[in-house]
Amino acid sequence: MGIFDLIAGLSVEVDGYRLEDLRGTMGDGRERVCTLVWISGGGHEGVGEDVVYDAEDHVAFQQAGAVHDLRGRWTLADLCERIESLDLFPEPPRREVSRRYRVWAFESAVLDLALRQAGRSLAAALGRTALPMRYVCSLRLGEPPTLEPVRRRLELDQGLRFKLDATSSWTPELIDELVATAAVDSVDFKGFYRGTIVDQAADPLLYRRVAEAFPDAWLEDPDLSSPDTAAALDDAHDRITWDAPIHSVADIEALAFAPRMVNIKPSRVGAVRDLFATYEHCEAHGIGAYGGGQTELGPGRGQAQYLAALFHPDGPNDLAPSAYNDPDPPPGIPSSPLGPPVEQPGFRWEP
Repeated sequence: MGIFDLIAGLSVEVDGYRLEDLRGTMGDGRERVCTLVWISGGGHEGVGEDVVYDAEDHVAFQQAGAVHDLRGRWTLADLCERIESLDLFPEPPRREVSRRYRVWAFESAVLDLALRQAGRSLAAALGRTALPMRYVCSLRLGEPPTLEPVRRRLELDQGLRFKLDATSSWTPELIDELVATAAVDSVDFKGFYRGTIVDQAADPLLYRRVAEAFPDAWLEDPDLSSPDTAAALDDAHDRITWDAPIHSVADIEALAFAPRMVNIKPSRVGAVRDLFATYEHCEAHGIGAYGGGQTELGPGRGQAQYLAALFHPDGPNDLAPSAYNDPDPPPGIPSSPLGPPVEQPGFRWEP
């Protein structure tokens, strides 16, 4: 029996849904907009978080309101199928991948609601034990880049580990400072982003410097499409891991070489059924996994952390508490590992 089959038959009663605007300020001063999807029925309410990155898509979504009829009594599988059949965007999204993010918002809310109505936790429903979840803190170092964002957070927690976005502006001196912290678990080359504020062109010199300076770090999303960049990491294939290209099992199978590790972001996969199939594929083929966040502002972060606690608690999970996204993180942020989550009905976790 597959993982999704364990919950596919859960009964879920839906009376309707509502949308809630959610906003916050990121470490670089940008405003982040998300939308909470609250689905109600049977005296309970389930929640999911839409992490679409373009604010205009949220505005159109919220202005349109609850236009889809999800009312009735369903099985979880049937309601998810219904959601996947709908066009959840009143206007075409700015990015096609956003369709997956919105499907996840609805289906994670449906999953939360179905479990609450059944009086069961996700862990119990899947027959799994949630374990303490190890996390790393994801950071960009500014332009020009400095050690300051890392130093400030290490002052709050000396044991904190990092996943850093490397840029061509990293100097050898900065790299030496980062090495001296002994706190870098992974480096993200952002090789698959186009037309975003985090674009980083393929850079053989940067790749080589990072691989040599951090011999034990994971190297995420290099662009290996040119002979020069491929050669720069030719001896590091066992440390290369993938994030942005991974939306499904088919994407893992299509990689140029079998990975030891992949980043599975629930919202990037989208459908709950497909997410569990991706976990199954990794377990069956001995592929390590870790979870990643999408700068969630609300319960979506806790849901991603919960899944990590169930499926890959010991990975370098890019799921630090959201407070680390603040321009000036406050003291008292829970240290890694988090949890485990308290056993209670539903699909939520608030560490």
